[in-house]
Amino acid sequence: MWAYLNWCLGLQESGCETWWLEELEAGSPTEQKQRLAALKTRLAPFGMANRIALWNKDDKPLPPALAAECPGVESVCGAELLLNLNYGTTAGVIGRFRRSALIDIDPGLLQTWVTQGDFCLAPHDLYFSIGETVGQPDAKFPDLGLDWRYTPPCVALRHWPVVPAPAPAPFTTITHWHSLDWLQDDAGEFQSNEKRTGFLPFVDLPRWTSQILELALHLREKEDAADRRMLEDHGWRVQESWAVASTPCDYQRYIQGSLGEFSCAKPSCIQFQNAWISDRTLCYLASGKPAVVQHTGPSRFLPEEQGLFRFRDPAAAVRALEAAAADYDRHSRLARQLAEEYFDAKKVCKRLLEQALT
Repeated sequence: MWAYLNWCLGLQESGCETWWLEELEAGSPTEQKQRLAALKTRLAPFGMANRIALWNKDDKPLPPALAAECPGVESVCGAELLLNLNYGTTAGVIGRFRRSALIDIDPGLLQTWVTQGDFCLAPHDLYFSIGETVGQPDAKFPDLGLDWRYTPPCVALRHWPVVPAPAPAPFTTITHWHSLDWLQDDAGEFQSNEKRTGFLPFVDLPRWTSQILELALHLREKEDAADRRMLEDHGWRVQESWAVASTPCDYQRYIQGSLGEFSCAKPSCIQFQNAWISDRTLCYLASGKPAVVQHTGPSRFLPEEQGLFRFRDPAAAVRALEAAAADYDRHSRLARQLAEEYFDAKKVCKRLLEQALT
């Protein structure tokens, strides 16, 4: 949820009256009410519990039981701008708003999915992407004939203060493992795009570094038992992600209790060279946690080893982990400075609004 919350909070801090627009999923009235109640609970700490509007894919009115608790999309369609991070939002919903801007948070993947016919992307007034190479002449994926504008991803700094790490704290990350995510290459062959595939070349890393490495994953008890044993046998600490990060507040506490982040990227980011950086990594940086993450392509501004370390192979990953820990206080300050300079949600949202509303 923080991938969306950071944008929402950035808009609030920019002076906008902000609403959270949520798709009404199929299910019984009881199930739908339970989902809405859970969403309100998660958004309550950020003052958004009573600023949720729901939409139906078939444009039907909300069930009476839900309409009594939450307005429908028609109540907010007079807004100046729909800032859309949901690729499945229908044209009927988007067309209700004066202006619409899509934010692509899966650079390269989104364009590939649409090209391969996995889904249709409804028209928007403006198209933004967090990938630096999207729409550029040297991009390794199509642009769909759209005019893509770059925007950095963002983190709401006021909600992500610097929190010193307790000792001894691990380098951590929170990630999917199995996702049934596949990419088809030009020859028609399918290749795994799961995070598991991205991590496997680095599975020996805990044996080569003095730093503690921990993964927060959802591993199924039976089907993934062999993977859990493999990770633990190689020295990884494994946490159940639902236990440590099932709510936005739990997620935040887990990151704040870490020494820093260590994470690999999906294989598609390496293949596409899209200069992608995770919204999760920004939360680590804002918290004063150095991040050691896989290199996803040349960037106009991302550093290689100053608060943010970007590695290409296991040996470079070991060097980065040891360097971050050896001069920790400096890299902690540089991590926060990087978040403040480039990813401050208030600044990012203001720049985006200037483009979207002129």
